[in-house]
Amino acid sequence: MCVENTPPPSGRLTRRGVLAGAAALAGTSAVLAGAAPAASASSGARHGSPGRGGDLVVEGGRLLDPLTGEVTEDAVVVIVGGVVRAAGPRSRLGTRTPSGVPVLRAHGQWILPGLVDAHIHLNTAAEARDAVLKGATSARSGSTNFYQDVAVRELARQAPERAPRLRAAGIFVTPDLGDTILADPDLAPLARLREGVRSTEALRRVVEVNLARGADTIKTRVNERAGLPEQDPLVQVYDHEQLSTIVAAARRGGKGVLCHSYSEKGCHDAVTAGIRSLEHGAFVGERTLREMRRRGTYFTPTLTAIAGLAESSDPVLAERGRTYLPVLERAVLAAHELGVPLAAGTDSSGGTVDPIGREVELMHAAGLPALDAIRTATTGAAKLLGFASTAGRLARGFAGDVLVVDGDPLADLGVLSRPAHVVRAGFSVPAV
Repeated sequence: MCVENTPPPSGRLTRRGVLAGAAALAGTSAVLAGAAPAASASSGARHGSPGRGGDLVVEGGRLLDPLTGEVTEDAVVVIVGGVVRAAGPRSRLGTRTPSGVPVLRAHGQWILPGLVDAHIHLNTAAEARDAVLKGATSARSGSTNFYQDVAVRELARQAPERAPRLRAAGIFVTPDLGDTILADPDLAPLARLREGVRSTEALRRVVEVNLARGADTIKTRVNERAGLPEQDPLVQVYDHEQLSTIVAAARRGGKGVLCHSYSEKGCHDAVTAGIRSLEHGAFVGERTLREMRRRGTYFTPTLTAIAGLAESSDPVLAERGRTYLPVLERAVLAAHELGVPLAAGTDSSGGTVDPIGREVELMHAAGLPALDAIRTATTGAAKLLGFASTAGRLARGFAGDVLVVDGDPLADLGVLSRPAHVVRAGFSVPAV
């Protein structure tokens, strides 16, 4: 059975209600109400003006530019309205710092741009804030069940200190939607499909509903899940033709696709179907990696998630993690050596937010030099998310997102998981 080939209702008619519902699920309604003045009917309550960023001067530490690898001693970073207005040595900027602006002193510490988590599941306001506190000032959603990530993205725009700058993925394009069928009434016709979301019409419908609800990217899968002991991650659930249908539907809306994957055949089918980034990809082979390099397809290995399986109390998952992790580490190193672009992502979910700094450590453990590992969570991930001129560096015109750490990250990447201070859009984010 197929759904009728009719377009979903206009996003203009329904998006306000969906955002309100998602905000309630994410626990953001009260936060948004207190973060910005209520908009009048004439000003358009659906799209309030983004919250203005803060003013701050960070001074005295060593500033690392991930793009060049340059380290600036006794640095000063000037943030006005949430945007970097100047960054460099005090000897050049000392007389240009604005008066009356709060100062964060970083003497004896290192200053880096806020990190980017390219694969995270944020379902609540508390999780969003925790991600920021742990260093992720920008992120890409790996999907949510009821469009909570769309609401979190709006929270980040209105009150940037409470959530990372976010690319929302909406709901998962997967054969069995489960309770996600309730995320939007336009999905209801899919409930009668005996074989789930597999037909061309059904695949297009889920993508179209996501786009109508404001998704920035589309998330799908080619293999079953590694984190469920009853599933086999090497079993393929969508073929090349189905993946191509998803990619084409997303492209019609100007969006890319991230694809959950494990098996080599699944990875190859996904890459040749035109996905933007390959997620997990433990068994990706050299043939596919070379195709990824040719196409500019990103690899987001989520080493943190796979390493976490090895610590599971479930013996099936623990064995799976122990088996998959070294295979994935080899794939990451091979990708790096071939020139495949890499992005750091924790795949945090279920109410627990892992520090993105841990993923950087695991990239290094897989064989990447420290600076290249840092780039996977700064300039590399920022480019994947379309934030190349916004995030990943502290230079004029970039976002005022700052990480201050107690040590040299080039010598000890562990300091990235224990930030001394986090600044989001010019606001120092308190730990309480």
